[in-house]
Amino acid sequence: MTLAELSLKDYLAEQTKLIDQELDRLVPAEDVAPSTIHKAMRYSLFAGGKRIRPILCLEAARAVAGEDVAGAITVACPLELIHTYSLIHDDLPALDNDDLRRGRPTSHKVFGEAMAILAGDSLLTFAFEVLGRLGNARLVAELAAASGTVRGMIAGQVHDIEGENQTPTAELLDQIHRAKTGALLRCSLRLGAIHAGATEGQLAAISAYGEHIGLAFQIVDDILDVTQTSEELGKTAGKDAEQHKITFPAVYGLEASQRMAEEQRSLAHAALEQFGASARRLHELADLIVDRNS
Repeated sequence: MTLAELSLKDYLAEQTKLIDQELDRLVPAEDVAPSTIHKAMRYSLFAGGKRIRPILCLEAARAVAGEDVAGAITVACPLELIHTYSLIHDDLPALDNDDLRRGRPTSHKVFGEAMAILAGDSLLTFAFEVLGRLGNARLVAELAAASGTVRGMIAGQVHDIEGENQTPTAELLDQIHRAKTGALLRCSLRLGAIHAGATEGQLAAISAYGEHIGLAFQIVDDILDVTQTSEELGKTAGKDAEQHKITFPAVYGLEASQRMAEEQRSLAHAALEQFGASARRLHELADLIVDRNS
């Protein structure tokens, strides 16, 4: 059975397995000195993440160039390294101060704050080492920009911290989430498309899809923080309200936020029109992201 013939559930399980195998190959083993940092890196990296970002990267490459794009799996892995670093640092007492992530104690609760900070730093650094070995400077620049301080992930985190206890506004909300969550999701797709040799038109369409699913992802995340329990989320529920975060439900209300997620789903599907059947999985992933709220 080919990858395209698998059910969505089986496809996601297979993709996660392939990505985890490549991450395991790339990341130093726990017994490599200094072992403590490699244990800490692996503790968070292999804590059961859904691997959405690397999967999006792989599917963007397939939409452009077919099922087997040489080297795409290695291009995809730095995205999970960056994402995991951001989660470790987000959970620190100085930021969101969370004790639970993916149903397990957070890194700083297990290894201490100093080692958790270093584990995040190490994953960030190693992401660029992995991507740099491939010899495509454009990919490195794309990932650095999406992770950085000008409309990138760190910019979004800064806006998020500075927005606490401010009056929630649509402008500030957009400023936070297009950078904090949307930038890395959009980059995931762009890395796959660029690696696969996308034309400018294809890259623009893939990027537009990324913008829409990035926004949908954050809207649904904000909704789930209000509507689900800590057990269902795998992290502490209600933290956004407790910390006076600027979220979609806080600005627009729950029902309007749900409608906005549906609108972004529709726009994401429309952005893929030129790819036809080769973008089937990207369509399914857009639905998966929004239907987490169902």
